[in-house]
Amino acid sequence: MKIDIIGDIHGCYDEFVRLVTALGYKFENEIPIHPGNRILGFVGDLTDRGPQSLKVIETVWKLRKKNLAYYVPGNHCNKLYRYFLGRNVQISHGLETTVAELKACTRKEENHYKKMFMQLYEEAPLYQIIDENKLIIAHAGIREDYIGLSNKSVKTFVLYGDITGEKHEDGSPVRRDWAKNYFGDAWIVYGHTPVKKPRFVGKTVNIDTGAVFGGKLTALRYPEMETVSVDSTMPYVEEKFRSFDN
Repeated sequence: MKIDIIGDIHGCYDEFVRLVTALGYKFENEIPIHPGNRILGFVGDLTDRGPQSLKVIETVWKLRKKNLAYYVPGNHCNKLYRYFLGRNVQISHGLETTVAELKACTRKEENHYKKMFMQLYEEAPLYQIIDENKLIIAHAGIREDYIGLSNKSVKTFVLYGDITGEKHEDGSPVRRDWAKNYFGDAWIVYGHTPVKKPRFVGKTVNIDTGAVFGGKLTALRYPEMETVSVDSTMPYVEEKFRSFDN
């Protein structure tokens, strides 16, 4: 099992292309293929805030159709899915950019992207346990005692992290540093909380290095446990990056 797991893309398609190219993938029929039979993994939050969310959806959908990638949904994926279901969601916090892309399409194109994304989302597990339980991909991480379970509490944790119910000054939720209390055997690879560089704590790795906020787009190469990053072209937003004491 050789897999390159990519952090939160958030519509930054150009950065994605540069990253997979740096990882040795070649584009064939608009999808990245690795000559050494490596495959891709995605920690969710494919869309919102960045300029090319629809292109990212299409690429990941095509990869999944050919069984060339693992994908788990993030909270932004969940919100876009509920938008497509016609639920009453706020078109804010980045969703407005994806909706604007959709509204610029013809009705036929819009339905095409809707169908692709809904299939991608509906066929995805909440979190992915792979390589004989040695590796777990979960958008915001997962507590050790939640592994193997699938209920409302697990879903909330996997999509949003270990939230306290409080808010930061910018309105984002305060999250506990769950990684410090994880002592399981499996590697957990996650994103969701932007950090300035990949964060290794025990057997957890946060690879959301804030591509959409002007940081980097990062991949973790497994089983090598090496990271590869490319710089973002987006404007840098310092306050979006969370700092930890290690």
